Amino acid sequence: MRVDRFSQLMEVSVDGAYLYTWRVSTGRFGYGTPPGTFHPQRMEVSWFSRTYYNAPMPHAIFFYGGVAIHGSYDIAQLGGAASHGCIRLHPREAAVLFGLVRREGMRNTTIVVQ
Repeated sequence: MRVDRFSQLMEVSVDGAYLYTWRVSTGRFGYGTPPGTFHPQRMEVSWFSRTYYNAPMPHAIFFYGGVAIHGSYDIAQLGGAASHGCIRLHPREAAVLFGLVRREGMRNTTIVVQ
């Protein structure tokens, strides 16, 4: 998958075959989402932020310490930088992505943040 912080879009493909393009929210000013190439470190179906007011992070895919791709119920913010560094998705899309990563395997999943 590829996340473009400028366009606030995520493109998902498997074995070179394009599957989805989704709007995301990456880190707002002062809370940048780290750029680079990553692999998932751990996955949690249901997670709550220990740092930010116990905020729900459904279908979290952690890829850089406490930074994750996860669902967000603040869907009005999708398409604009709004997070504290995580990559937020619509909860329905986060569930689809979570299932895809689970099926393909964390070692076979590459996350590119540009």
